[in-house]
Amino acid sequence: MRRLTPVLALGALLLTALPAHAAEAPAHRESYGTKAPYAPRQNPRSYQRPPAGFEPVFTENVSRHGSRAASDSEDGDLILALWDKAEEEGQLTREGEEFGPRVRALQAAMAKVGYGNLSGRGRQELADTAVRLARRLPSLFTRIADAGEKIDVVSSGQGRAVDSGTVFTDALAGTDPALKPLIGPARTDKDLLYFHKAAGGAAYREYIENDQRLKDTLKGVTDQPRTREAARGVLGRIFKEPFVAGITDPTGAARAVYNLYAIAPAMSEESPDGAGWGMERFISRRDAAWFGYLSDAEDFYEKGPGFSDSDITYKMAGVLLDDLFKQVEAKRAGTGGVGAELRFTHAEEIIPLAALMGLPGSTEPAAPGRAYTYARNPWRGAAVSPLGANIQWDVFRKGDRFLVRMLYNEKETAFRTGCRPIRKGSAFYDLDELERCFGRD
Repeated sequence: MRRLTPVLALGALLLTALPAHAAEAPAHRESYGTKAPYAPRQNPRSYQRPPAGFEPVFTENVSRHGSRAASDSEDGDLILALWDKAEEEGQLTREGEEFGPRVRALQAAMAKVGYGNLSGRGRQELADTAVRLARRLPSLFTRIADAGEKIDVVSSGQGRAVDSGTVFTDALAGTDPALKPLIGPARTDKDLLYFHKAAGGAAYREYIENDQRLKDTLKGVTDQPRTREAARGVLGRIFKEPFVAGITDPTGAARAVYNLYAIAPAMSEESPDGAGWGMERFISRRDAAWFGYLSDAEDFYEKGPGFSDSDITYKMAGVLLDDLFKQVEAKRAGTGGVGAELRFTHAEEIIPLAALMGLPGSTEPAAPGRAYTYARNPWRGAAVSPLGANIQWDVFRKGDRFLVRMLYNEKETAFRTGCRPIRKGSAFYDLDELERCFGRD
């Protein structure tokens, strides 16, 4: 039986010993929204064992890319222009004097990584997840290597998703060199993994661009006294009051500060000492939580459960759910010769897939006229789709019977209400039962 290489085996052992909240996740990670760095949600040592006689025969995933640099320099450019003007006029607070140089250093680090590209932390997140996968199913990967089964790799074709697939599969191959020739070559499928921008997302794009109810709802969420109060709180830490009073768009300026705060943990490895950028010094937890809520509200209505009388935000994810089933059904039929199906995509695909599948935190839409709030709804971007988020299905076989176990951000997770596990409390489901529950012919 093949074994993990010594270096990766030691690293993986350390990883499996971590508690579920590990991986440097801040206590207030909720305020980072979907920019929260990845942390596995369950200690692998606590996973249920498959029933007697069942052996793993297949695994598949849908993974969001790992932590990355900001998409562009817009937020940094905006706030630095204000900072330069305030410095010239002597309108910086004591904390504000440190803000400009810190933002410039962060901007330089992101430019070096490449805007939108995986950061060092993002690469580590993907590599660690791959090693944990290999350790979770050692006999499966021995079987794959011995049988010469294919490990299929597919992505959206966007740079950070492509790179995530490469980092993931390199780490997977590092656990057993015999796997390397079985991996790839990686392929692109935008209809499957970038569906919000493909032909299947046409109605969705019309909704995002022109739906008046969506626009009015998001405007109502943002245009609250608490937003103006939070904006003044954020800007008041950096600029003196006379300067804050003269800012034309204080909410926009404060959001720029928040966006830099939110992306900073993803860039922690690029900080001068590797310990982080300290952007939390420039925004209180209370104000960060409010801007995090505003970010979550936008994602909830634009990508998540949305309005209770519409499925426009997540119906298009059906193509991805269908592919999850097709791959398992092909394994049952003995066709394809694939031992693992690895997909790499984006929050715009993970969030609607979670809503379509009824995953925890994504089961409750908002009633029209009753806005999404934290008090009314459990949906949180940091839990539903942090950077590096993943949904994994492991398939086990005994004779002609196939069982499926789902992990959501590496936590054993029940399928949606109405799907019956093999016994109460079990993480394992008969494939036939899942096909019935999801209405597959």
